[in-house]
Amino acid sequence: MKHKDVDIFALFLPEINELFDKKDFHQLKDLLKKIHSMDLAEGWGDFKSHQKVIIFKLLAHRKALEVFENLQFQDRSHLLNNLEGEDVSQVLNEMAPDERANLFKELSPKVMKKFLALMKNEAQEDVKALITHEEGKAGSLMTTDFVELKKDMTARKAILTIQGKQLVGRKSSINSIYVTGEEHKIIGGVSLQMLIMAPPDILIKDLMSDVSLITINADIESEEVARLFAKYNLLDAPVVDRTGRLLGIITIDDIVDVINRQNSKEIYELGKMSSAEGEIISYDRINSMGLVKRRAGWLIFLLVFDFLTGTVLKTFEHALSSVVALSFFIPMLLDTGGNAGAQTSITIIRGLATGDVTFRNVWRVIRMELFAALFMGTIVGLVAFIRAYLLQHVFLLALAVGLTMSFIVLLAIFTGIALPLISKKFGLDPAVLAGPITTSIVDVVGLIVYFKIAQMIMPILRT
Repeated sequence: MKHKDVDIFALFLPEINELFDKKDFHQLKDLLKKIHSMDLAEGWGDFKSHQKVIIFKLLAHRKALEVFENLQFQDRSHLLNNLEGEDVSQVLNEMAPDERANLFKELSPKVMKKFLALMKNEAQEDVKALITHEEGKAGSLMTTDFVELKKDMTARKAILTIQGKQLVGRKSSINSIYVTGEEHKIIGGVSLQMLIMAPPDILIKDLMSDVSLITINADIESEEVARLFAKYNLLDAPVVDRTGRLLGIITIDDIVDVINRQNSKEIYELGKMSSAEGEIISYDRINSMGLVKRRAGWLIFLLVFDFLTGTVLKTFEHALSSVVALSFFIPMLLDTGGNAGAQTSITIIRGLATGDVTFRNVWRVIRMELFAALFMGTIVGLVAFIRAYLLQHVFLLALAVGLTMSFIVLLAIFTGIALPLISKKFGLDPAVLAGPITTSIVDVVGLIVYFKIAQMIMPILRT
């Protein structure tokens, strides 16, 4: 965690190392109490390998769990492989269920079996159930740390039930409690605040409200869950199976992670890098070859696509040699087309991500964009005509530039609309076909149109 651009952990690190060298572990333990668990987790990589296990053991039990849950997989594995069996058992049994499931998904079958043997039966069954949910689905986000109430309970008994439920890990902040009927099927929910303020003898069925609008099926996409949380300003939501049986809850902190991954994924794809499902490129963890892997593929693909530009110029070599001034305006035409396409595609992609653009309102969106394209094409074409005429004082050349500019803007905007919508229709990621790909298409087609228009209206090019 940073505060006012100061790395808090870095302020403590010299003192930690000094106490470690002196083997003054009593004072080191007191110092560690002053450092927030998130700061420790962020700075964990700065500790030497032999320091990590000792520092982890010096932490208070709850703080050690918080640090462990926020470490990278490699650091978690290092601790689990170097701690004593009893300590490993305690950590694994008391981790937040969803964090524990995420850890086990990355373990090899052999290591998973070894760690499962150290856990309580209930925790083992919980892990086995959670890791069956496909990554990227609502079920993979949920935790089984939740309280389940019955409709005939009184408010007093409900509060006692909550107090008796030993919630663990960082999921222990309760905002909503869900009510179930037969076979654990969800029938309603009640907020903790309402429960505390209610008369002790009132029944839960008289307090609960309908939660059907915010109930999430375990098989829906995580991005859809994020939209639901944003739409209804949720702090948590119940997750059910296809029969309506309550499986767990999703909390807002996991949705923040989903949004961060999705934003990173879209940013990298717009920049034509491998998205790696939203894994953030951190210069602390990645090396040069990692950067090459994330970037090289798209660069080569776009380079091959752009070979067509050279082919077009070669085809119209005679036109360029006859009227050299045609080449003066190529960068202006292509850059403007690329900008117009990028503006539109980014707007459409964001609309698809937020739900503002759907296949129900898509024709209205297309009409609006195309009308805007007609106006912008006319305006920008006129500006390009004036610029070309002032530069060369050749009316027909300026006319060719102006007409081409209008066409390129129309083409770019149409492409910026079409590619994201087509990719969405076929289940592809819209961001993949945005930006540079739109620009490449506009470059090739725009050049062909430019020279064809010039040939039609300039007699010198028809000989």
